[in-house]
Amino acid sequence: MIIVSDTTPLHYLILINKADLLPTLFGRILIPEAVFAEITRERAPIAVREWMKTPPEWLEIRSTTYLPEDITGLGKGETEAVALAIEEKAEAVLMDDRKAIREAREHDLVVITTLGILELAARKEMIDLEGVIGDLRQTSFRLPAEEIVEEFLRRNKNRS
Repeated sequence: MIIVSDTTPLHYLILINKADLLPTLFGRILIPEAVFAEITRERAPIAVREWMKTPPEWLEIRSTTYLPEDITGLGKGETEAVALAIEEKAEAVLMDDRKAIREAREHDLVVITTLGILELAARKEMIDLEGVIGDLRQTSFRLPAEEIVEEFLRRNKNRS
């Protein structure tokens, strides 16, 4: 399974100590060089930069030679994540930015958001979804509207 990640999901999963969900759920994760640059920049939290100093074996930093001309209005990391996912024929791309999600879907890519990752992990009984969303609330992560978060939690409780 080939999965490409943008900055946000990886960044916040590291912050809440849940990055280890990624290889369990998806195997190897690819990130483009621009995502690596964003996640290791000086403004990134120390915990994230420290984690990235010795990336785990399941995380692979890749350069992309393919940059579609029709991808506009996105940041460098988002653009390269979409491009790498197209180039590698990825099964999914992990991202949260609305414009980037729309662009990825226009290129027929499956998108999984950070909450989607957590929901998958909760289905496999790897995490307590409510607790982990509480952890996310303690960060600067921009959760979707509360009714959407509540729907994730409601679905999770209905599975129990």
